Amino acid sequence: MKRTLFILVIFIATIIKSIAQIPNNGFENWTTVGSYQNPDGWGTMNNTTAASGIFTATKGTPGDPGTAYLVLTSKKIGSVVINGIAISGALDSTTQLPKSGFAFDQRPQSFTGNWQHMIYGTSQGSVSAILTRWNTANAKRDTIAKAYQTLSGMAMGWANFTINFTYQNGNFPDTCIIVLKASGASPTANDYLWVDNLAFSGSVTAVPENNAQSNAIKLFPNPASNFVTLTTNRNSNACITLNIYNAMGVLVRSEILKQDQQQINIENLSNGIYLIEVKSHDHCAKQKLIIQR
Repeated sequence: MKRTLFILVIFIATIIKSIAQIPNNGFENWTTVGSYQNPDGWGTMNNTTAASGIFTATKGTPGDPGTAYLVLTSKKIGSVVINGIAISGALDSTTQLPKSGFAFDQRPQSFTGNWQHMIYGTSQGSVSAILTRWNTANAKRDTIAKAYQTLSGMAMGWANFTINFTYQNGNFPDTCIIVLKASGASPTANDYLWVDNLAFSGSVTAVPENNAQSNAIKLFPNPASNFVTLTTNRNSNACITLNIYNAMGVLVRSEILKQDQQQINIENLSNGIYLIEVKSHDHCAKQKLIIQR
């Protein structure tokens, strides 16, 4: 009985942690600011449009699931159409660009949620999540991965969406910025996007940076384009297997190495970060390979 209860507590804690990855991911919490409400943890254009009595971000009810959801609508003020935008953090209302996001240190496979949307013009809205990490050496933010999708067609009832991340390197992020837009660069009045139940799913294996273990193998050139020369330091005549994993942690090639120095054909592998693993019955060494053409 105690073991069952313990497992149940761990299961519930795992669910809570998953849901809590994105602040106010179900848009249940709102704060009244003067004449309007804003979803907690999210920046919108309401602080700019409120002076005209117009709001591009409003609360819809009931949620899917829950009691509320986010309604973004592009609205016309005078001769200008203001895009319905929400940022998971701070929004610069002048540039309509994010100023900050929220702390996040995982490598999810997908960005998911529920939506409804309709575009009245040709300027498509979008949903995106960007994972970044502060680079202390260059004093700038490096992009780790992006998940991006435009609002093609329409969704007149609640529909699920899943957008896979495209990873640009093997590092872990420290920040995530989610950008929700009812319209694109040239918004049309009444374009709308309803969003609820945002989450991340899956996990992508990190590709470790070069370390002492990688001294057992050498790759040249690196980055490489079509061929890379692999040199190993064998301590025995044991059979050695070469495994190549992509940035998603998926094994894309496996073969037996026939000699200590061998040219590997990588023409059929796409650009990106890969993990080269050289393995025998008593030894394993890993090295990061960048394929760039």
